[in-house]
Amino acid sequence: MNEQRDQQGAGGVEIAPGVRLPPAALRFSYASSSGPGGQNVNKRATKAVLRVALDDLPVDARVRARLERFAKGWLAGDSDDGAAPELVIHADEHRSQRRNREACLERLRELLVRAMARPKPRVATRPGRGAVERRLRAKREQAEKKGRRRRDGPAD
Repeated sequence: MNEQRDQQGAGGVEIAPGVRLPPAALRFSYASSSGPGGQNVNKRATKAVLRVALDDLPVDARVRARLERFAKGWLAGDSDDGAAPELVIHADEHRSQRRNREACLERLRELLVRAMARPKPRVATRPGRGAVERRLRAKREQAEKKGRRRRDGPAD
């Protein structure tokens, strides 16, 4: 608990390496869960729903674009109506509200880490001489096989 207070006091909650958010930017709501818990799920609101506006995330435009691409199914809000899109993450696999809340934060963390990783640029290369020769030999063999079928077929 002290660790959580230390993180919040030092500029917010650390979501991913180098990404801190004020606690107010993480909006949690809770609902009845359909997950495990027996009769407990009928009495308690253990399902956690985390909402984070993409504008609140302190990341550059490239990271945000990758994040939007990776989180396509988790985005709510439309750019057409003027509202900023927000990330909506659900968790109801645990019996307790606290563990579902942690699962939401972990999913957000994984998304951010994945989006922050720069993709390796593709370097255009030419096929090697051996690969070209193998491809041409395979094409020749295929053409010969089809040619044999044509000559050996039944005459009408």
